[in-house]
Amino acid sequence: MPTFPFQQVDVFSSEPMRGNPLAVVVGADVLTDEQMQAFANWTNLSETTFLLKPTDPRAHYRTRIFTPKQELPFAGHPTLGSCHVWLSQTGQPPDGDIIQECGAGLVHIRRNGRQLAFAAPPLQRSGPVDPALVDRIARGLGVPIAEIKDANWLDNGPDWIGILLSSRADVLAIRPDYSALTGLRVGVVGRFDPETDGDDAAFEVRAFSNRGTEDPVTGSLNAGFAQWLIGSGMAPESYVAAQGTALGRAGRVHVQRDGDDIWIGGDVVTCIRGTVDL
Repeated sequence: MPTFPFQQVDVFSSEPMRGNPLAVVVGADVLTDEQMQAFANWTNLSETTFLLKPTDPRAHYRTRIFTPKQELPFAGHPTLGSCHVWLSQTGQPPDGDIIQECGAGLVHIRRNGRQLAFAAPPLQRSGPVDPALVDRIARGLGVPIAEIKDANWLDNGPDWIGILLSSRADVLAIRPDYSALTGLRVGVVGRFDPETDGDDAAFEVRAFSNRGTEDPVTGSLNAGFAQWLIGSGMAPESYVAAQGTALGRAGRVHVQRDGDDIWIGGDVVTCIRGTVDL
């Protein structure tokens, strides 16, 4: 069995074990699709990534992103975590943007001090959600339909549906019924009240996956929310989103609009280094 360098990193937190974990296998070009999927299923993390040689000459590396059940063309925290691991393996990091090749195409990543940030890819689907589906989601979240202020498709690879509630308290009060949400990826966002919630973030986010689990901190969902909220004037061009509170995490996602791009960033820390036999 071949041996590969391996790291497990924590994304969107400066403190280990307070963000979203990611498993990363380095130099995985010889692995088959079946081997990658089997390992991702075994790690049982929200995503596992595999670093490979790029096929596009403009890219520095290529990554493949797997949940325990399927491959994704793009995901946010795997993008930042994979880049963090790639930088730890390369002797000559580039001066400018790092370019990742993935199923969704080329993704630009930049360094800002200790943080990494990716340019949010274009939404593949956006716009209003069918009222019947919103009603189903309301039942699944245990939220009266009148408390849902808006709903929008936020599909940037993962097919997220974004739900806007009035407040952070409303978001944290959700107790999901996953049987009613089967097959859906639902993200919920609500605004912080500075007087009761503090001022270290502007929004609270929760993400309910199509696997019947809650994701601790979600880059792709926050990218979609940023494009929706900033584009509609509901959020400033720079803000911080909190996520993972309901799971005992302390995720912080830094959002910044720069020209036509929206950058989604955060800290990444390495928790495990070693090798894996596959």
